[in-house]
Amino acid sequence: MPTNPIAIAANLKIGHGQPLCIIAGPCLAESHDLCAEIAETVKAACETAGFSYIFKASFDKANRSSIASDRGPGLAAGLKIIADVGRQFDLPTTTDIHETSQAAIAAQTVDLLQIPAFLCRQTDLLVAAARTGKAVNVKKGQFMSPAEMSNVLAKLSEANATNVMLTERGTFFGYNRLINDFVGLGDMIDLGAPVCFDVTHSTQQPGGQGAMSGGRPDRAPLLAKAAVAAGVDALFIECHPDPAAGRSDAATMLPLDTVRTLLPELAKIRAATIS
Repeated sequence: MPTNPIAIAANLKIGHGQPLCIIAGPCLAESHDLCAEIAETVKAACETAGFSYIFKASFDKANRSSIASDRGPGLAAGLKIIADVGRQFDLPTTTDIHETSQAAIAAQTVDLLQIPAFLCRQTDLLVAAARTGKAVNVKKGQFMSPAEMSNVLAKLSEANATNVMLTERGTFFGYNRLINDFVGLGDMIDLGAPVCFDVTHSTQQPGGQGAMSGGRPDRAPLLAKAAVAAGVDALFIECHPDPAAGRSDAATMLPLDTVRTLLPELAKIRAATIS
């Protein structure tokens, strides 16, 4: 059975009775300076709102729409950026892994291993993540029902993982369209593990621009407010000082200024739901 809350780091837990956790950062670890700017800004906003914070960035985006798309700095260089930013701002960190060989290496750097949605059924990858002993966050596949994530929890449990979180990031609804089923979100919460809501990827329009994905980031604040009201334990937000200049997910990342103004609004909703 999943535990709730789960331990991410010595001073951070996610789940029942814990502050809302914000998992935020750029899609790609584009540079140390960019990641540091985002981490410093979001950390300050989270402290003001009373939220905990995990810095996120990807060293590689292995599922880009086009083979010509920028995939990131790579394993060694990307993990170094993430580790340096975590130390600089005293923050727990997370990144996504795509292959079994990356699990143990990434686990030496980050506190939370993320399994991408497209790979959530990959047994070997789940087992490799579980065997590191680190907390694991699994994004629900766009092709799966929330109830099917019970099979993911079972695989991780059989591999002796206890600190496991599930993330909702939308479900396929026709071509180039995702929807969020809030009845299903409740069903996933009922599975017992802490649940995170991916605010920005939920607005994605997969392949909507042909060789790249489109998005509706203007609706991300609406979804964030609804998810907090529904009782999720964490929010996943990709953000950037200038999203249009971002090297990945430019169509969905939120401007840093939007995150800074959104968090106080979410704090009011969170306070109302737990009072």
